[in-house]
Amino acid sequence: MSKAIIVEPGGGFDRVTIGERKTAKPQPGEITVRLRASSLNYHDYAVVSGMWGPAVPRIPMADGAGEIIEIGADVTEFAVGDHVVSTFFPTWLDGVAEVVGFATVPGDGIDGYAREMVTAPATWFTRAPRGYTHAEAATLTTAGLTAWRALFVDGGLKAGDTVLIQGTGGVSLFALQFAKIAGATVIATSSSDEKLARVKALGADHLINYRENPNWGETARELTDGRGVDHVIEVGGPGTLDQSMIAARVGGHISVIGILSGVAGSFNIVTALVRQLRLISVLVGSRRQQIDMIRAIDANGLKPIIDSQFPLEEIVAAFRHQESNRHFGKICLDI
Repeated sequence: MSKAIIVEPGGGFDRVTIGERKTAKPQPGEITVRLRASSLNYHDYAVVSGMWGPAVPRIPMADGAGEIIEIGADVTEFAVGDHVVSTFFPTWLDGVAEVVGFATVPGDGIDGYAREMVTAPATWFTRAPRGYTHAEAATLTTAGLTAWRALFVDGGLKAGDTVLIQGTGGVSLFALQFAKIAGATVIATSSSDEKLARVKALGADHLINYRENPNWGETARELTDGRGVDHVIEVGGPGTLDQSMIAARVGGHISVIGILSGVAGSFNIVTALVRQLRLISVLVGSRRQQIDMIRAIDANGLKPIIDSQFPLEEIVAAFRHQESNRHFGKICLDI
């Protein structure tokens, strides 16, 4: 038996308990992982807070990192002692997306990684980057891969492009770091001058306080001499999409990622048509894409921005901190 966090049906912070779960011995093709860290994402918050709580008792958290302590027969990709990190869609190994919704996602449709031990198919994990702590590795499953796919897989980012990021959450900061490594120019928006100063220190080239400048889309166009930006990391949702479309160049690429401002709103189809915009919804990525991202990280030495770390037992406090929007970068759980 090992410790696990349990979210009771319906969710809600008052329905989070500490329990125990058995860990099965690995069968052929499986590995047993001693989990050491997880990281918080908005999707996890939605499950745990009760925004869309589970129908059955559920171990939350999609991100998990740790070391392998036992392997089953036929496992050749890994060895005992390897540091590994989970994948968001365990059944989406490669190729085009075919998974619909969250039925197979750890921490939502199936049990996740807010626990000490797990036995699962080896293909549910990849190697962690060399030299990463477990907490650093745990930031990659959802936020890191979402940014990677948005820019490089869907967006075809190249040197000299301009990328606009919204806010200073995990996806946006990963996008900033990936974009700068690729030789792109980055425009960052935030409602906090303090956070804008911090993204400038990370390499952002232009800063816009959207609270002081609600027409930030036009400002972004001006910063590109009227051409518009090549890529927008759209995490706000319906409340920010209009400005993102104004900011984008003709034929520009908008990665529709987040729902921070809600799940429904009006859509200015004329702007999308006359600008011939490419709006591509991004829901994390495949195992193959995660392996490619980690190869790139090993080559360039990128390290994620971690705001704070909480013990597993303080998972509710960690989500309260996320809820406050005071964080800069990823919030992690130490297991």
